[in-house]
Amino acid sequence: MPGALPFAPPGGSVLQGGVLDLIWNAGPVVKLVLVILLAFSFVSWGIIFYKYRVIKKAFAESKAFLEIFWEGRSLDLIYEDVKGLTASPLSNIFRAGYIELVKLKRVAGSGRATGGNRGAPGPLSSSYLDDIVKKIRWTSAAEINHLERHISFLATTGSTAPFIGLFGTVWGIMDAFRHIGVKGAASIAVVAPGISEALIATAIGLFAAIPAVVGYNYFVSKIRIIVKEVEGFTDDYVGDLHKYFEKDEG
Repeated sequence: MPGALPFAPPGGSVLQGGVLDLIWNAGPVVKLVLVILLAFSFVSWGIIFYKYRVIKKAFAESKAFLEIFWEGRSLDLIYEDVKGLTASPLSNIFRAGYIELVKLKRVAGSGRATGGNRGAPGPLSSSYLDDIVKKIRWTSAAEINHLERHISFLATTGSTAPFIGLFGTVWGIMDAFRHIGVKGAASIAVVAPGISEALIATAIGLFAAIPAVVGYNYFVSKIRIIVKEVEGFTDDYVGDLHKYFEKDEG
């Protein structure tokens, strides 16, 4: 009849309300599990939004860098034009190699430094090439590591959150059956509240895991594209430096 209160057996729980009521009425272990899962979910979403911006900007600035780089201008002019493209792994690799080249030319006392000078650089022995290549290779690895940073947390969340939620569900069901045994009754009104409170842990576990898995797969596919670009550009850049040194020595 209208206005009647939800049915509850003597000493039993009242089955009413929504998800928040289920969480509030859950046992302490289930609540702890829910807190852990919500923390996983919060961090995962933070990583997803952050990485999306980083990778989107890396793609855009790498495209702009390649348009400048393949114009065939001198290294000095390219360096000046790409100073602001700090989100591009390709730009960072180029600038690291260029700065190392300028530094070694100064150390070698080869005359004019090339930084900001549009004239031809002074001669530099090819014995310095290995140091420049090492710097380029190291920067390439550092850029890839930067892009992959924190991605593993998404994989961890996607693989562990459902099991953490399942643990909370199993514990909640055990607790529900314990209460059934104490009350000596097994009606739906007695069983349903405890089972509902327990199952919310699995639901929250899936809520944390599904976006993390989707985000992880998306970022891995995008990073794989950038890694191929980095590897290809690094090989081309090193090849250009070899030609530069051969021409400089000749």
